[in-house]
Amino acid sequence: MIRMLLASVFAALFAISIAAADTQDVYTIPDLQVDEVAPTLIQAREQAMASARLQGARQLIDKITLSEDRIAAGGVPVDGALANRLSAAVDVQEETAGAGRYKGTLRVVYNPRMVRAHLDGLGVPYVDTQAPLSLMVPLAASADLEEAWREALGPANPGALAPYVTANLAGYSSYSDWNALSPEAGSLRARRAVLAELMGREGAWRVSVSIVTTAGTETIGITLPASTVDGAAAAMVGLLEENWKRASIIRGGERTQAKATVRYTSLAEWNTLRGALARSPLVSDFRTTAVARDGAVVTFAYLGDPQRLQNDLLQRGVALGDEPQAGWVLRSAVSAAGIP
Repeated sequence: MIRMLLASVFAALFAISIAAADTQDVYTIPDLQVDEVAPTLIQAREQAMASARLQGARQLIDKITLSEDRIAAGGVPVDGALANRLSAAVDVQEETAGAGRYKGTLRVVYNPRMVRAHLDGLGVPYVDTQAPLSLMVPLAASADLEEAWREALGPANPGALAPYVTANLAGYSSYSDWNALSPEAGSLRARRAVLAELMGREGAWRVSVSIVTTAGTETIGITLPASTVDGAAAAMVGLLEENWKRASIIRGGERTQAKATVRYTSLAEWNTLRGALARSPLVSDFRTTAVARDGAVVTFAYLGDPQRLQNDLLQRGVALGDEPQAGWVLRSAVSAAGIP
């Protein structure tokens, strides 16, 4: 009994810690460029910090909300005073200072409670939970172009609303399914994959984007033309984040209480399953009430309908089923598909 109780406590702490880590990533805005001149270096630095807070606050609000929701609320104006209230810390990534001039690259961390309270007060819905980590698969018409495309995407984007790690292996195509992608995805702890095919020419690049999971391949869309490959990468990230927000933002509705049995074959699989529940933007009040060697009983509340919850969890590699005797049962969709 004591062992089961301790396991339940550790499970709850684990879920809280990973959710907090995801939230910190979302509320951190890096790579803010500043260049300020003032009578003294101290004044220039203060102006630069204020500029970074303002830039970052605007980027953060755009990041976690949809444009039509901001418009419906009459806009979400951000001035210096509000940006200062929302921010928690400013970190220096790079700086050059002297003779009354401060130039650098800054990172600003914002206070989730303050940002949420501000958006709630305006009636603007938002999502600040990250999408499942994806294996990003760069595709292009030639090997040289594919390499340039891979470089533009970078190795990873951990702070994005739709984070990814870029594939290192070659040989993938627009027809690659989860069976082909899962070995590398699994090694990088990605629960889904994104096929990002660069098309067009210099000055007019577009990207065709599809998401691959154990359930199959879903076409997300094609980005608007971008003048550079780097611009195409930014447009692709924007499309992924837009897709995630539309799938995850819930406008009103009541939470439904649920109880489920979680079945797993190892401690690692159990950690993955409970982590998926903790990260879902539809799930709250997640609790573990009993733990055994190969299964657990959990309770939680969820927004939306069961089908939406099922789709969200499947994106995270978790299958939700309804069995006659057991009721709701959660198990690894990866294991269920026969993939190690």
